[in-house]
Amino acid sequence: MKRWWAFPVSIGALVAAIWLSPFQASALAGAAACGSGTHGSPGYAYAGHASARVASGIRATLTQVRVPSVGAGHAAAWIGVGGPGAGRNGESMWLQVGLAALPRTPSMLYAEIARSGREPVFLPLVQNVAVGERHRLAVLELKGRPGVWRVWLDGQPATDPIALEGSHGRWKPIATAETWNGGTAACNRFGFRFERVGVPQSLGGSWRTFEPGFTFRDRGFVVRQLRPAPAGHRMRASNRHDAYAFDAASAWDRPPSR
Repeated sequence: MKRWWAFPVSIGALVAAIWLSPFQASALAGAAACGSGTHGSPGYAYAGHASARVASGIRATLTQVRVPSVGAGHAAAWIGVGGPGAGRNGESMWLQVGLAALPRTPSMLYAEIARSGREPVFLPLVQNVAVGERHRLAVLELKGRPGVWRVWLDGQPATDPIALEGSHGRWKPIATAETWNGGTAACNRFGFRFERVGVPQSLGGSWRTFEPGFTFRDRGFVVRQLRPAPAGHRMRASNRHDAYAFDAASAWDRPPSR
C-alpha cells in the first residue's frame, strides 16, 4: 500500500529550511523499536483509525500530551478526508487539519489542501501550540454544496470553501498520528490525544460518534482507546456517553493513563 497522504510534498521545503544539520545521536535512540511501510511509504508510520463508514467530514479535539521529540522529518496528528489516488478518476485529492511538529521548532496547527492536478498547499494556522493546549478541529462538507469542503478551527472557519470535484459520497474520514523520519534512522517520539471524535450524519453537521473501521498501528506505535471504555474496563458514569476518544503515541514513551 502506498502512503495515505503526501504530507512532505508541501512541508518538505519547510523541513529543509528549518533543519539542515545532521541529527544528533540521541535521535537514534529506540530506532530499532519503530517501523514504517506497513501503512505507507518507507519512512512513514501511522497510529490511528479510518472511519467504518463513508461520511461528509470529521471532527476531533486534538491535544499533544507531551513535547514531541523530532530528530528528523516530522510528527503530526490530523483528521481529514481523501488521499493519493482517492479522486473519482484516480487523481490525488485530500483535505486535512491537525498538529505538526518539526525538528527544533514549536508545534503548529496547520491545514493541507490537495486539489486535482495541483501541488498540495500547506497552511500554517496557529504557531507555538503548547502541551495540553486543546483545539477543536473539523473538516466538513458544506450544507447544500456537495463536493465543497471547509476546515474549521475552534468553531470558526479556518479556510474559504474548497471545491474537490467528485469527492461527494466517496471518502471514509481518518483520524491518525503520523511520523516521517526524513530519510534517516531517526525514531520520532510523540503523544497525541484525539477526543470527541465524530462524523456528520449529513452535509453541514448533525454530528454522531465516530465508529472506527481500519486501524493504523505501525511497529513501535500504539493506539489506546479512551472512550467509550474498551470491553472489560470500568468508566465513570459522567464519561460514559462521551464521544470516541483515543491516544496515539510512541510505544516506548506512552501518554499518561487517564
